[in-house]
Amino acid sequence: MASAIPEQRPVSIGEALRGLRHEAATYKGILSWIATVDHKRIGVMYGITAFIFFLIGGLEAMVIRIQLAQPNQSVVDPQQYNQIFTMHGTTMIFLVVMPMSAAFFNLMVPLMIGARDVAFPRLNAFSYWVFLLGALFLNFGWITGDIPDSGWFGYAPLSVQSLGHGMDFWMLGLQILGISSMAGGFNFIVTILNMRAPGMSLFRMPVFIWMTLVTSFLIILAMPVITIALFELGFDRFFAANFFNPENGGDPLLWQHLFWLFGHPEVYILILPAMGIVSEILPTFARKPLFGYPFVVFSGILIGFIGWGVWAHHMFTTGLGAPANAAFGVSTMIIAVPTGVKIFNWLGTLWGGSIHLATPLLFAVGMVAMFIIGGLSGVTHAVVPSDFQQQDTYYVVAHFHYVLFGGAIFGLFSGIYYWFSKFTGRMLSEGIGKVHFWLMLAGFNLTFFPHHMLGLLGMPRRIYSYPEGMGWDVYNMISTVGAFVIAASMLVFMFNFIRSIKRGRRASADPWDGRTLEWTIPSPPPPYNFATIPVVHARDEAWHRKYVEDDQGRIVRVPAGAEHDVESHEAAGAEGHHIHMPLPSIFPLIAAIGLPMIAFGLTYYQDTHGEWALPLIPAGVVVLLIGIFGWGLEPEAE
Repeated sequence: MASAIPEQRPVSIGEALRGLRHEAATYKGILSWIATVDHKRIGVMYGITAFIFFLIGGLEAMVIRIQLAQPNQSVVDPQQYNQIFTMHGTTMIFLVVMPMSAAFFNLMVPLMIGARDVAFPRLNAFSYWVFLLGALFLNFGWITGDIPDSGWFGYAPLSVQSLGHGMDFWMLGLQILGISSMAGGFNFIVTILNMRAPGMSLFRMPVFIWMTLVTSFLIILAMPVITIALFELGFDRFFAANFFNPENGGDPLLWQHLFWLFGHPEVYILILPAMGIVSEILPTFARKPLFGYPFVVFSGILIGFIGWGVWAHHMFTTGLGAPANAAFGVSTMIIAVPTGVKIFNWLGTLWGGSIHLATPLLFAVGMVAMFIIGGLSGVTHAVVPSDFQQQDTYYVVAHFHYVLFGGAIFGLFSGIYYWFSKFTGRMLSEGIGKVHFWLMLAGFNLTFFPHHMLGLLGMPRRIYSYPEGMGWDVYNMISTVGAFVIAASMLVFMFNFIRSIKRGRRASADPWDGRTLEWTIPSPPPPYNFATIPVVHARDEAWHRKYVEDDQGRIVRVPAGAEHDVESHEAAGAEGHHIHMPLPSIFPLIAAIGLPMIAFGLTYYQDTHGEWALPLIPAGVVVLLIGIFGWGLEPEAE
C-alpha cells in the first residue's frame, strides 16, 4: 500500500512576507543594521552616510580651489569644472547638511521628549534607505561619465539642453531625496506633537525640538515646490515640453521662481537645526537657563514664516521691476530681525554665566560668530543697488558659505562633540577636539573671507579660470591654502572620532551636567530609551531633578541627583517591564529599492538601445508595492 504523501498547501504572499519578517527579527551583525527600525541606529546611519558625502563634497571643493589657486590653471577643463562645481553644491546641500540634521533629529528627538521611538519607526527606516539610494543614484554619473553640469541650481534652459544623462540623474535623484525628506518631516511632526512625555507642554520643550518642528513643517511645504519644478524639467527633457524653453514660448524665469521659492525656505531648513543645537549647548556650558526662551522659540517660528517671502532677492537682476525689488528688499531686511533676536539671546545666555570652555561650546560660539558675519553680508544683498554689483560675484559665494558652513557645519560639529558620549559611552578627546576647532576656524576664514574682496574686485562666480593682472591672484591663493587647512582639520576630527570610539575615556550618563531628559538615562541608551516614561514638571527637567534652592535662595545640588534617576532606570530595565518595541523589518528597504529602479528606467528608456530599460519602470513599481504590502502586514510591535 502506497504511503500517503501530505498535501502541499501553497504558501500565500502574506505568509511569505510574514516569514521574511520573522527572519529579520533574528538578524545579527550587519543584517541587524539593514533591518533596524531603532531611531538611534537610523540616526547613526544617517550621520555616517552624510559624513562620507561631506568628505566627497570636500574633495570636489579641493579640486575647485586647486584649479583657481593661480591664473590660467588647467587642472580640469571647463566641462569637468562645471561637473565638479555642480556636484559639490548639490552634495553639500542635499547629501550633507540636510541628512546630518536628520541624523540629529533621529538621535535626539525621542530622547529629549521622553519617548521610546518615533511615531512611525518603519517610515523612519524607509526615509533613510530612500535617502541612501537617492544619493547613490544622484552620483551614478561618476560611473557612467554622465555627470550633472548645469550648476546645483539647475537654471533653465541650460538644464533642459544639457546633453547626456547627467541632469537626468540630478533631476530624478532630487525627486527621490525629496520623498525621503517628506517621510522624515511628517514623522517628526507627528512624533513631537503626539509623543511628548506627560507634563511636557509645548513651552517646556527644548529649543532643539522646536527648531526640529519648524524645520519639518518647512520640509513638507517646500519640497512639493521643487517637485513641481523638477517634474516640469523632466517633461521638458523627456517629452519636449516647453515649460522653460523660450524658443517655444517657455519661460526660464519660471524655473527661477519655483527653485528659489523652494530654495530660500531650504536655507532655513539647513540652518534652523544648528540654531536649535546651539540653543541647547550654550545654557549647559554657561550654567544658566537660556536667556529669553519664548523669544528664541517665536523667532524661530517667524524665521520659518517670513522665509517664504524673500525668494526673489535671488532675482533682483532679472528685471522684475522696481516695486517687486523694493518689496523683496524690505522683506529680506525684516527677516534679519528674528535672526538678530536669537543672536542677542545667545549672547545674553553667555553674559554673566559660569563659562566652561569645552569643545562643544567653542564650536557653538564659533557658529554664532561666523553666522553673524554671514548675516551682515546678507543684509547688503537686501539693498537692491548694492546687490546689482554683488550679484554673481564671489561676494555671494562668501555670504552663503559663512551662513551654511560657518553656521550649519559649525553648529552640527558642536552637536557631535556634545552628544557623542550619549551614544557611544565614551568621550571625544578635549585636547584633540580643540585642535580641530582652531584649525577649522582658521581654515574656514582663510578660505572664505578673501571671497568678499574677490567679489568686490569683480571676480565672477562659476568661472573655471581667470587671466593675470586682475588683482585676484593673492586672494585666490590664500583661499586655496585655507581649504587645505580645513582638510587638515577634518583629518584631526576623524582621528579623534576613531580613537575615541576604541579607547576614549568612559563617559558617565551626564558628563556635561546637562539640562534635558537625555542626560537622565544611561550612555549609551538602552533600545527602549526609557524604562518608565518620565513625568515632566518644568522646562530643563533634568536640571531641576539635580538642583534646588536652599533656605538662602542659593542653588544646591540634590544628593545623588540625576544619578539616582539613572540607577533607578537601569534597575527598572533589568526587571523586565513589559516594554514592546517594533520588530526589525526589511520591507522599508525593499520599498525604497523600487524608486531608483523606476528612475533608471525613465533615464535610459529613450536611448537608441534603451529597450532594456523600459521594463525597469513597471518592475520598480512592483518592488515598491511589494515592500509597502509586506510593511502593511507587519504587527506594530513584538
